[in-house]
Amino acid sequence: MSVDAGYLAFVRDLYDQAGLGSVTTRRMFGGAGVFRDGVMVALIADETLYLKTDAQTRPRFEAAGLPPFTYQRAGKPAVVMSYALCPDEALEDPDAFADWAGEAMAAARRAKASR
Repeated sequence: MSVDAGYLAFVRDLYDQAGLGSVTTRRMFGGAGVFRDGVMVALIADETLYLKTDAQTRPRFEAAGLPPFTYQRAGKPAVVMSYALCPDEALEDPDAFADWAGEAMAAARRAKASR
């Protein structure tokens, strides 16, 4: 699993074009984290963007058929994380991206506040 520098730039541009402000990306665990104000709001794995979810936003992702990010550890069951696939239409439409990614940012802020 790796992330191309061009895809990282594409994701950063998505946030800018959607009016969500600047984000930074940091390579981690073969993928990358997407951060806004020091909070991880999305992750990238295999050139795929996953947005942060929580109990409040997860039903919307599920209703849209957007699966959560999972990974397998050697010999153990799959680990399901609190990130879900970003819808294809959001990757092509800044307004749709602002809606989905804005909810993800709110979920990430709630998660940080609860710690």
